Amino acid sequence: MSDVELYEARPELRRALAVVAHPDDIDFGMAGTIARLTSDGVEVSYCLVTSGDAGGDSSTLNYEERARLRESEQGAAAAEVGVRDLSFLKYPDGRVEVTLDLRRDIARVIRRWRPDLVLTQNPERNWERIFASHPDHTAAGEATLRAVYPDARNPHAFPELLSEGLEPHVVPEVWVGGSVNGFAVDITDTIDRKIAALRRHESQVSGRDDLEEMVRGWAAATGELAGLAPGRFAEGFRRVITA
Repeated sequence: MSDVELYEARPELRRALAVVAHPDDIDFGMAGTIARLTSDGVEVSYCLVTSGDAGGDSSTLNYEERARLRESEQGAAAAEVGVRDLSFLKYPDGRVEVTLDLRRDIARVIRRWRPDLVLTQNPERNWERIFASHPDHTAAGEATLRAVYPDARNPHAFPELLSEGLEPHVVPEVWVGGSVNGFAVDITDTIDRKIAALRRHESQVSGRDDLEEMVRGWAAATGELAGLAPGRFAEGFRRVITA
């Protein structure tokens, strides 16, 4: 018997915000979960810290052209899983740090969207899968957690946000992605939408003939860790109660 808690739809979960470093991070890490949420009637918004302008493709596009392309790809990917609201903070790709400016900018998005749930990346290094611990990923995760607590809820933090008409907001919970840490979402019914979203990132995955096999393999392994029956797929999180 697995001691992993599995997601179930809850009426109090009405709005969610996913905050990550790069276009395609959501789709690799949590798009199956996003599709579950939107299917359950949750309104989801994306906040991308960068526009992926230093993305690892072989094109000769300049930074501005690549940023426009990757923002467009992310918009198309989001639509595959039922998301229409996206914001790009436009921090330089590959140079994200946990700064007060980044905390403020994420807190601004939180206060504007007023989510019941925030999903983000793991701020801790993964020693077994180093590529999952890109410095931008860990910085985005840490800055998001700091923006959730205390910045977004503290009326005395970043008073300029109050002058913008953005009242404090308490986020009740955060799902930190990256591995199964006591919480998982069964994405068996939405994994095809996850793969469709990933295929929208043509500049990053068009040369990967093994994309679907790879994604299904990861999700099957996560499903096994979560205690699901063979043949089922999952995405794993650490669920943090923040209120």
